[in-house]
Amino acid sequence: MADEHSFDIVSRVDMQEVTNAVQQSVKEIQQRFDFKGSKSSIELNKEAAEMTLVSDDEYKLQSLTEILKAKLVKRSVSLKSLGFGTVEKAAGDTVRQVVTLQQGISMEGAKNIVKLIKETKLKVQAEIQKDQVRVRAKKIDDLQTVMQMLRGKDFDFHVEFINYR
Repeated sequence: MADEHSFDIVSRVDMQEVTNAVQQSVKEIQQRFDFKGSKSSIELNKEAAEMTLVSDDEYKLQSLTEILKAKLVKRSVSLKSLGFGTVEKAAGDTVRQVVTLQQGISMEGAKNIVKLIKETKLKVQAEIQKDQVRVRAKKIDDLQTVMQMLRGKDFDFHVEFINYR
């Protein structure tokens, strides 16, 4: 076991960076001329890992979303970790949209990753552990080959490699 190497594949969001991006977005909305007198807001619920965007109409909601996305990208938060809900009517002639932050890889996403790793025919073992995938091998080169292959794939969720030993 001592001569075996491993790393974990995860999908997670740094909530501190999200908090900072939301604060910067709110500050920009307060200063922008096209949002003067608007009922636009962004509320972050850290426990539920979701944000609620509220604005006067769908056009302003779209602008609000673009501002938020720009701030998140600047803070290295992957936009693939955002799940946009449907736009719905809210109180006082406003519209609301809930944006969920993906924490962890779904079971089907994890199975897809394991299948891709097995298709490489390398001597590596991939196992699903709750919301992450652990990859083990005797050779570090095999692990690096797997990482390179996974970086080249376009998943519909954010992929990160941690605990590389």
